[in-house]
Amino acid sequence: MSINYISQKGYDDLNANIAHLEKVERKRITGQIADARDKGDLSENAEYDAAKEAQGLLEMKISKLKNTRADSRVIDPKDVDLSRVNIQTKARLLNKKTNKEVTYFIVGESEANLKEGKISVKSPIAEGLMGKKVGEIAAIQVPAGIIEFEVLEVSI
Repeated sequence: MSINYISQKGYDDLNANIAHLEKVERKRITGQIADARDKGDLSENAEYDAAKEAQGLLEMKISKLKNTRADSRVIDPKDVDLSRVNIQTKARLLNKKTNKEVTYFIVGESEANLKEGKISVKSPIAEGLMGKKVGEIAAIQVPAGIIEFEVLEVSI
């Protein structure tokens, strides 16, 4: 078991997703199975087989999300140490090679979303930044080589 550190919003979103899957999607698939069953012989009923497979996939997804929730610990923003890069902190960085600024929000794996600038605490960049203070430089190994980032600011 590994602990999944998560924000309150992430935890609430996870609960909402589980509730939607259990109350809406499960009901929809159950209806599809009933409709397919009404069409007769189940041994040659492709709709029935597809609906049963979808049901299995849905139950597996619900189970996985519930396991993630069980392993999650909500981090209170007031408990976050802003003297260094940590989980649930926003790091404003300067890419030393390109001289461009970038901001990453370090989050638990279940909340990672690169389009929103949220990177997993287990990603190579986040691992390289963890514990760095403002002014420090992190040399991070990525597939394209080594990137150096200077920490400009740590915030929530």
